[in-house]
Amino acid sequence: MSNRQIETVCQHQTIALSATILALDLGTTTGWALRSADGIITSGTASFKPGRYDGGGMRYLRFTNWLGELQRLSGPIAAIWFEEVRRHAGTDAAHVYGGLMATLTAWAEMRGVPYQGVPVGTIKRHATGKGNANKAAMIAAAEARGFSPADDNEADAIAILHWAIETEGGMA
Repeated sequence: MSNRQIETVCQHQTIALSATILALDLGTTTGWALRSADGIITSGTASFKPGRYDGGGMRYLRFTNWLGELQRLSGPIAAIWFEEVRRHAGTDAAHVYGGLMATLTAWAEMRGVPYQGVPVGTIKRHATGKGNANKAAMIAAAEARGFSPADDNEADAIAILHWAIETEGGMA
């Protein structure tokens, strides 16, 4: 399902209100937040740093397996929102992000799970009131909601999840 198709799905289903949804901050250390169908929110980080003897694709295979395990444990994922990054500090970060996003979107397409990127400024503005909030402000915003994020990656995922729930994925 394409980004455009998620809008149609969201308009005809109450994805953000009654189903399992996943929010991701993609990177070598990926932040994640999941709201289960019963309303319980869990969050954390997952490392996809390659091992010393890993081939170039192992990071993405581990990410694929992690997504499958997350779905197996949480039940069917109805929708995925992820931080849509348009500018990266370095070439390596851009390559990792692109690979993870390609893996995520292929995984979702194969399972018919709608997905949508959310611009960084939108997430930061929703969480803190400032579209250019720093990492400390994002962590503080997550803490203000009662979470104890391990780092800014988890805090960003929590912010994406709350944005998706509170705006019905940008539809409200």
